[in-house]
Amino acid sequence: MSNLKKTGTEAGEELVATPAGAARVDWFPAPGQPRAVALLGHGTATGVEAADLQALAAVLPRHGITVALVTQPYRVEGNPRAADPTSLDSAWKAVWPRAAGLGLPVISGGRSAGSQVACRTAAELGALAVLALAYPLLGPGSPRELLNTGRPTLIIQGGNDPFGRPGQFPPLPPSYELVEIRAANHMFATVASASRPAPLEQLTGAAAEWIDRQLPPLKSQR
Repeated sequence: MSNLKKTGTEAGEELVATPAGAARVDWFPAPGQPRAVALLGHGTATGVEAADLQALAAVLPRHGITVALVTQPYRVEGNPRAADPTSLDSAWKAVWPRAAGLGLPVISGGRSAGSQVACRTAAELGALAVLALAYPLLGPGSPRELLNTGRPTLIIQGGNDPFGRPGQFPPLPPSYELVEIRAANHMFATVASASRPAPLEQLTGAAAEWIDRQLPPLKSQR
């Protein structure tokens, strides 16, 4: 049960009770009639203030995608004991109905540890697809975890990510796609280059285009 009555059509935040404590959901609604919801979680080094999550929250609503950024209970309540995979997954499952209850397809995703949660729970929760940002392939993630989402999955990875460069990923199933942000690190930061778009521009563009392909075509206006 949340402490605010929200429909996902208003910007703002709410606290949601979960087995691991209170999670916070920050809503970034799409104007007009949304096409889907992107429920996104954070990593361990940063919360939802991470630049990639904030960039998606700013861009995706313009493409008809309502964004909900989830802060795990261990950060909300300052309880590191609730940062284990079981607690993270249980909190995610408790928050899920807030997004699914809008009656729209839900893309499950996040960055780093948040992408792991999405991978582990997508099939059980009935996610439309998985958006994995900076997946930590070389630990604590694993190829098995990544390849068992049971859903179409987009991986966006920095070319210099110490937790797994694109060339280190295993062969991917046909339902998976991998986008490399050249020279970017785990936080998608890189040295500026006049020869290519900024990393976050590349990331948001790739995510928006991929999500659009997962959804039914927009009906033409007459």
